[in-house]
Amino acid sequence: MSAETAITPAGVEVLVLAGGLGTRLRSVVPEAPKVLAPIQGRPFLDHLLAWLARFGFRRAVLSLGYKAAMVEAHLAGLAAPLDVATVTEPAPLGTGGAIAFSRSALSSDPVLVLNGDSWVDVDLPAFLAAHAASGADLSLVAVPVENCSRFGEVQVDEGGRVTGFLEKNPEMARPGLINAGVYLLSAALLDRMAREKPTSFERDVLTPMAGHGLFAHAVPPTRFVDIGTPESFSDINSKDWFLEKGGVANS
Repeated sequence: MSAETAITPAGVEVLVLAGGLGTRLRSVVPEAPKVLAPIQGRPFLDHLLAWLARFGFRRAVLSLGYKAAMVEAHLAGLAAPLDVATVTEPAPLGTGGAIAFSRSALSSDPVLVLNGDSWVDVDLPAFLAAHAASGADLSLVAVPVENCSRFGEVQVDEGGRVTGFLEKNPEMARPGLINAGVYLLSAALLDRMAREKPTSFERDVLTPMAGHGLFAHAVPPTRFVDIGTPESFSDINSKDWFLEKGGVANS
């Protein structure tokens, strides 16, 4: 894709990976899948959809697995702010397998892919523009944090190209860039994934592409939300700013 090719949210479909087992969160959310975990009085999914709609995205596909029927029942009673479709894994396929399995439900080029248990205060149209300018098949949002030991570190050169990944490590208690779980994938890459059916997106796709056309859209320090642990779930439920920046309150 050339720098001259304009891509806008209205023409980009969103794939939300929402099929995980959520084992770490079950001590505080025992009944629901992570994407329906109650955040500020509403399921996290409602906040994600409202946030996407405010940018102008018109269609989202949810990749479901664990307790898919519960998510579908919630959607049936939800006046969603954009068109929502679902695909359900026949068995756990991993993050890479979930993307590959969802390929037939997606038609835009590129496709925005999000983790269904995290949110970052990022300007998505700016991310689209940076991806188009880079000419890359795959771009990710990288966020600076004070302590990257819980998330791992993304290594990026001066031109914005990802050169490597460092696995999360308790001893990595230092500032660094982390992968925010927000990606843009070209149709060509999605087609290749559909053929090869990778298991882990992180291990089988991201890591091999480091140094080979993987682009990072590094943003200034910003708010990053990960609801995957009891601690982070409790923390975001105590933050009033979330409803204003990423939640249903602004919808």
